[in-house]
Amino acid sequence: MKRQNRASRKIKRLFYFFLVAISVALLIIVQAKYFNVQKLLTNALVWVESLGSWAPVAFIVIYNLATVLFVPGALLTLGGGVIFGMIWGFIYVFIASTLGAIFAFLIGRYLSRHWVAKKIEGNTKFQAIDQSVAKEGFKIVLLTRLAPVFPFNLLNYAFGVTRVSFKDYCLGSVGMIPGTFMYVYLGSVVGDLAMITTANQSANPQAQTAQFIIHVLGAILTVAVTVYIARAAQKVLENG
Repeated sequence: MKRQNRASRKIKRLFYFFLVAISVALLIIVQAKYFNVQKLLTNALVWVESLGSWAPVAFIVIYNLATVLFVPGALLTLGGGVIFGMIWGFIYVFIASTLGAIFAFLIGRYLSRHWVAKKIEGNTKFQAIDQSVAKEGFKIVLLTRLAPVFPFNLLNYAFGVTRVSFKDYCLGSVGMIPGTFMYVYLGSVVGDLAMITTANQSANPQAQTAQFIIHVLGAILTVAVTVYIARAAQKVLENG
């Protein structure tokens, strides 16, 4: 009876995991094929701009939904700079991105974590990576947040299926501050929702400089965090 219950629970978890995976895949395909995501986000930002005092609330809600639904947040971050300016744009974007990241993390944790733990049970290398993330959670989350090359939306779900603590995950998310600052600044420099697409930004020298800095820092930090995680995992293997 107990074996049957365990088997039933495993089947249910497996079903939920594949349901989420298929839903995400379908969402990405539908977005790419049937929707112009850039246009939808631009229209949403224009609508937000027209809301007056309710604009920050609407912006944060839209940003949260975009984060959970794997919609790239760069355009929304730029839009935050255009609509609210440098200071308030930064504050609203940071609140929105942090809340969205927490929601995605919790979804990943409570829908997929147990399944992943079972799958890596017999794999020492994967276990080492998982343990290193648990032990060095704050540092690893911080470093990956600092590196804008890592896909923000995917990273939120990925951390949810690791052993990183919720506390370390939230505290490490302060690493989003530099990237958020740069993109909001870029949006405030552009100053027009119609001009925040990549093609239009290229006409602005300040925007070009900001983009160059973001890309260079992103490349450096990506190498740094990859080396750090590899070394942390190696230490776990050696001590284990």
